[in-house]
Amino acid sequence: MAAKKILMLTGDFTEDYETMVPFQALQMVGHTVHAVCPGKKGGEQVRTAIHDFEGDQTYSEKQGHLFTLNADFDSVRGEDYDALVIPGGRAPEYLRLNPAVIALVQHFASADKPIAAICHGAQLLAAAGVLSGRSCSAYPACAPEVRAAHAEYADIEVDQAHVDGNLVTAPAWPAHPNWLAKFLEVLGTRIAP
Repeated sequence: MAAKKILMLTGDFTEDYETMVPFQALQMVGHTVHAVCPGKKGGEQVRTAIHDFEGDQTYSEKQGHLFTLNADFDSVRGEDYDALVIPGGRAPEYLRLNPAVIALVQHFASADKPIAAICHGAQLLAAAGVLSGRSCSAYPACAPEVRAAHAEYADIEVDQAHVDGNLVTAPAWPAHPNWLAKFLEVLGTRIAP
């Protein structure tokens, strides 16, 4: 297996687990992961949030950890990466307002490179206009945005993941085992016992 170079788009109030777990797991299997945030440089931090399911009508939100970025957003070029990861949380709602972020997402989609998005990450995919004619899972509250982007919303259990070609999506962090396994498969990563 050739190691891949993966870009992770993140920002303040990205979901804690959805950022840290894939960042660490993808490195664990030998890939290089660069976590970036517009307006920040490597070594700077973003605040994360922990979204939990506690029986309310929607998730609750608590302060998470500080997550240290390891690359500079301004020096990122999509051509230098093999795949893209978009964590959820509240970060996608404002990242989608940044033209440079939108251009990066569009690069990965038009180059048919693997993209993994979880939870509210679909908001960024919808805003970039890369979902038309595809199927995509996301946090259920994002289903209207997926459908408005002319895509089919994959309504799956919270611990499952959905694959449509190079696009691997999931509703929320309980899907990590399934989502990451399917993303590794799309990347061509093989793990032998």
